[in-house]
Amino acid sequence: MIRSFQNCCKNDVLLVGGKCASLGEMIGAGKNVPPGFAVTVNAYKHFVKETGIDTKILQAINEIGLDKNGDISFQEATEIIGPIVQSTPMPQDLVACIQLAYEDLSSLCGKVDVLVAVRSSATMEDAADASYAGQHETYLNISGLEDVLERIKECWASLFSAPALHYRSSKDVAYDDALMAVGVQKMVNSRSAGVAFTVDPVTGDHSKIIIEGAWGLGEGVVSGYVTPDHFAVKRDSFEILENWISPKTIEYVRDPITGSTITRAVEESRQGLPSLSKEEIIKLAKTAISIEQHYGRPQDIEWSIDADLASSDDGLLILQSRPVTIWGGVKAVNAC
Repeated sequence: MIRSFQNCCKNDVLLVGGKCASLGEMIGAGKNVPPGFAVTVNAYKHFVKETGIDTKILQAINEIGLDKNGDISFQEATEIIGPIVQSTPMPQDLVACIQLAYEDLSSLCGKVDVLVAVRSSATMEDAADASYAGQHETYLNISGLEDVLERIKECWASLFSAPALHYRSSKDVAYDDALMAVGVQKMVNSRSAGVAFTVDPVTGDHSKIIIEGAWGLGEGVVSGYVTPDHFAVKRDSFEILENWISPKTIEYVRDPITGSTITRAVEESRQGLPSLSKEEIIKLAKTAISIEQHYGRPQDIEWSIDADLASSDDGLLILQSRPVTIWGGVKAVNAC
């Protein structure tokens, strides 16, 4: 029911979901990825079967109707299913498996209760033909077994959020074809973070690597709440063609008191500074190209610079890579 990222690969999507399969694949390809483990689809199936809530979930889903014309709305279904999943205790054998994996990860990181990101990893997520980004939950800066267990259940519940149900319905995906694994991954002490595209997502230009970044966690960039720095790197020579620095007035960080993720004002002295050095930009561009070459198609990559390792070769960390599904307003169909 648990599988280390090191033992995951791209062929394991149906077991560990798209996100965890991709993380494991990149580890196998020698990329610098924070360690972690997947709570597999089998764990989710065990949870709903052993607790008996599978029948309640199916009843709510059936009331929606696959024809999108059921008597109950997506939001109403969410309000029924979410509390069922979140309020149901996990079977003790599953708790024991997750506890052992979390303790092993903490030991590997030299911590008692290591800070982790708890990340949804649906079996339909990060597919090449349909982007599910943003449909399911991710929780940052989680520490302690009880909080990890609760966040895992919240990730499972997000499989039945109104946006997720509506999105899958619009894509004619049967509800029982979409299952949820969960990734539990060491949290990065992020100095700066963002995204990188191995094709220009606006123009479709494949000759450039597009990088966007900001201070702190990547949540602000991914959500669109923070206007990031923008860099364009020429693919064949690694010349930096565009270097647009945004005034970065806020950043997402961990609150040292509550442990939660918060926004805070960036000191005036840092607001106009680039979130990446020239050397980091070039290294990230080279890494992005190597990931694209591994997968054989353009990639949308999430990255972070670890504040504790920024001065070393291990400072650049890859947090996720998935196919670019749209570029230049056109659906992506060809491998690079």
